[in-house]
Amino acid sequence: MVQQGKKYVDATKRYDKQHLHQPIEAFDLVRSLSKRSFDETVEVVFKLGVDPRKAEQMLRGTISLPSGTGKTVRVAVFATGEKAREAEEAGADHVGLDELVNRVQGGWFDFDIAIATPDLMGQVGRLGRVLGPRGLMPNPKTGTVTDDVAKAVREFKGGRVEYRTDRYGNVHTGIGKVSFDSDDLLTNYFAVMDELMRAKPAASKGKYVKGVVVSSTMGPGVKVDPTVAGRPV
Repeated sequence: MVQQGKKYVDATKRYDKQHLHQPIEAFDLVRSLSKRSFDETVEVVFKLGVDPRKAEQMLRGTISLPSGTGKTVRVAVFATGEKAREAEEAGADHVGLDELVNRVQGGWFDFDIAIATPDLMGQVGRLGRVLGPRGLMPNPKTGTVTDDVAKAVREFKGGRVEYRTDRYGNVHTGIGKVSFDSDDLLTNYFAVMDELMRAKPAASKGKYVKGVVVSSTMGPGVKVDPTVAGRPV
């Protein structure tokens, strides 16, 4: 069992760990419990009523967070010619093909998002064994295999994040920083909730959103009432 630090243990004594909080209350609490010297990421985990053993019930896609992510996103683009120029002008951090492929094959992963043009996936596909386990392999479902590389770069730089269900049926993603206002976190939270509801698999039966927990990077989890699907009127 992992031994938690004193700050973590002290934080858990300041609230009811079993209480289902309204989303805005949860974010106020998460921010108040954060006592670290760095700006922690605020993370949310949705426990979904899906069977992760069945491919048709696995979710994967991207979400644009209206309030941004609060962090610098490093983007690598596998492109040549005019598309490479467009990627560079859009703000991509690393652009190329042969040299970029060789660097990745050599163990270099100094980026958060990888984008590729469709015509180059034959070469980029060779990196599947190293990029796949890290969740970095370009994929059409997440908008990272595209001819419109400039748009993709701008979107990921500006607050678009990937999501996917894990092998336990959970979707885990960051929705901002502790330094954000709670209202900005709430806006991002409902953007994720709306996307997950839109992407609900037809084969999913029974209760779909079974549980929601929010926390800061090193803080304790705060339970959120999963039945609250929008802002109070």
